[in-house]
Amino acid sequence: MPLTIPCRHYQQQDCRSCQWLEKPYAQQLADKTAHLQRQLAALDQTALVWHSPYASPLNRFRNKAKMAVSGTVERPVLGIVPDPANPQSAVDLCDCPLYPTAFAGVFPILKDFIARAGLTPYNTAKQKGELKYILLTESRISGELMLRFVLRSDNKLPLIRRELSALRAKLPQLKVISLNIQPQHAAILEGETEILLTEQHNLAESFNRIPLFIRPQGFFQTNPVVAQGLYGTAQQWIKPLPVRGVWDLFCGVGGFGLHCAHALQQQGKKVELTGIEIAPSAIFAAGLSARQLNLKNVSFQSLDAAQFALAQKQTPDLLIVNPPRRGLGAQLAQFLNQLQPHFILYSSCNAVSMAKDLTFLTNYHMQKIQLFDMFPHTAHYEVLVLLTRCS
Repeated sequence: MPLTIPCRHYQQQDCRSCQWLEKPYAQQLADKTAHLQRQLAALDQTALVWHSPYASPLNRFRNKAKMAVSGTVERPVLGIVPDPANPQSAVDLCDCPLYPTAFAGVFPILKDFIARAGLTPYNTAKQKGELKYILLTESRISGELMLRFVLRSDNKLPLIRRELSALRAKLPQLKVISLNIQPQHAAILEGETEILLTEQHNLAESFNRIPLFIRPQGFFQTNPVVAQGLYGTAQQWIKPLPVRGVWDLFCGVGGFGLHCAHALQQQGKKVELTGIEIAPSAIFAAGLSARQLNLKNVSFQSLDAAQFALAQKQTPDLLIVNPPRRGLGAQLAQFLNQLQPHFILYSSCNAVSMAKDLTFLTNYHMQKIQLFDMFPHTAHYEVLVLLTRCS
């Protein structure tokens, strides 16, 4: 069967991260829609309006490469290691068709840098070596890059600093470079310690004329085209609503809250926005965006979203939630149901956990829903639901 996009790794069965490459794209969207409908089948959909799925480009749609590093220091392999107990199973994915075209010219230079700096790839089976991952992210609006090395320790820092100027001369688009220290022998992508090696600490991005910033240790959507559609849809849905107070829980770099607050303030409404996110780096980025937009009455705080909400006595008009895959959970969902904001905008990357949360929101009915295909060629997707409090 022909593939949706050409991929030699799928054909050779080296990489099956894209499980649905043999499935026509229209069928992918239909299957995801059917899955979403099944999750919501037991819920009241009397007033629910279904919007057509928001489609993605089929290739080159990612802005980020997460490359496990294996092989040898002289000949590093950047890609995946399907069997951690067998380093020989490593697959080089530098030609992955999901990455931006510009990445193809960057990876060979990074391999040369690894050799020159003596960054021995980490061997999971032997628990030896230093370099675990390379994380490369591109700003769509500028083409600038952020490069993060995930290492077991900072022992190689002097050698990295020694070779850094030569690397930047070869790749002037590298604007943000850092080391992340992850000492544990565990399937954990990154650690808490981040060592910035450049004066610039963030990449500027822009969705729907809303400035956003990509920073180390700050979550940012990996499909910019679909993310822009997701934030833009949220903005359009809330424009006609009578909203003054907004909470954006699990706000990340502020994409949802900034889009909504900006649109409402542009209409002359006096809106107060409170954004809550556990990661300080993401909160710093959200604050930068708010200042560039000259938004008034905006507060972003680095706190646990659930603990913040459970401690509040006031009620916002609009509550935006974008929880991790596990969802809100029964305790927080039940609390929000009793808190009773007028509207809830729920964005989810896991329709199964979202459906469980919605069963606790008995004081609400679903008004609008749309599927966003953030992850083509896989079973995963994002979904946005607008909930309105029952009268």
